[in-house]
Amino acid sequence: MISIVDYGSGNIDAFVNIYKRLNIPCVVATTVEDILNATKLILPGVGAFDETMKVLQESGMVEALNKQVLENKIPVIGICVGMQILANRSDEGELKGLGWIDADV
Repeated sequence: MISIVDYGSGNIDAFVNIYKRLNIPCVVATTVEDILNATKLILPGVGAFDETMKVLQESGMVEALNKQVLENKIPVIGICVGMQILANRSDEGELKGLGWIDADV
């Protein structure tokens, strides 16, 4: 199941509408359990790097995302700020990113 991660930042409805129109099932992941049940992940965009990372850290989703992507090797795509947080850090913020891509953005 495609899970669109809801971390309070992004264009989630746009993705849901597209998949609905194409008859492709998807869910909006709002909990750690939702992330752990995902078979594919979308980290949507629109937002600020630090705010996105702050919400992810406070939600407890970072550990679940790391488990799914780094250990279970499920596919993930990041859009806009969702792509930026895959890196180590951003010039637009002070917080550390997920570090899945060894780069600064």
